[in-house]
Amino acid sequence: MTMIIYSKCIPGGRSIANVIIKRAPVVVLDWDTRQKSRFEAIDSNGTAVGIFLPRGSVVRGEDLLVGEDGSFLRVQAAAQPVLKITHCPHHGSPFDLTRAAYHLGNRHVPIELQADHLKIEPDHVLKAMLESMHMIVRSVEESFEPENGAYAGHHEAGHLHEHAHAHSHPHSHAHAHSDPLSHSHADSADHDQPHTHTHDPHSPHSPHSPHGPKVEPPTHSHKH
Repeated sequence: MTMIIYSKCIPGGRSIANVIIKRAPVVVLDWDTRQKSRFEAIDSNGTAVGIFLPRGSVVRGEDLLVGEDGSFLRVQAAAQPVLKITHCPHHGSPFDLTRAAYHLGNRHVPIELQADHLKIEPDHVLKAMLESMHMIVRSVEESFEPENGAYAGHHEAGHLHEHAHAHSHPHSHAHAHSDPLSHSHADSADHDQPHTHTHDPHSPHSPHSPHGPKVEPPTHSHKH
């Protein structure tokens, strides 16, 4: 049996027409397999496929793999046993999910984060901990797409985010002073607010004092 080698991954099938994606054969993989960069499988046509991606790559559901012969292979996340965690509507609030995610993260547990629930792989110790926090924990069979982590090299949760980090600053930081005796300001990105100087009108040294500026009395010398 001839094996087709796939060595490129298009996250979420980005920029590929839906009609082409739908025609592609499917390979169903659980999380344990998809987090490997090299593995073998059988697609929906019964064809043997070999996945050889860069080290550290993670394959997500709905990704599109590109074969050496130019063919496409669509990835489907397999349903697998997971613990689905939700907050208790009677004794808690949605914020409890944040607290649960914090404690799970401290234990370096792979977590799928959703707006209204969390998912982790089955673990009776963690299940007991979560239930003691008044969380609702159910054993289900669903796809599992945990977070890659902040420093993951591959795309996060099936999406490649492209952000432009170059920021243009239309304003000038140069300060022109016509007074040759005026002081200069250090150029700083935080130097956006004008400087205001306040004077105490009751100070005897202030020109705005109702008594006027303080004047020292003249010194008289007398010769005898």
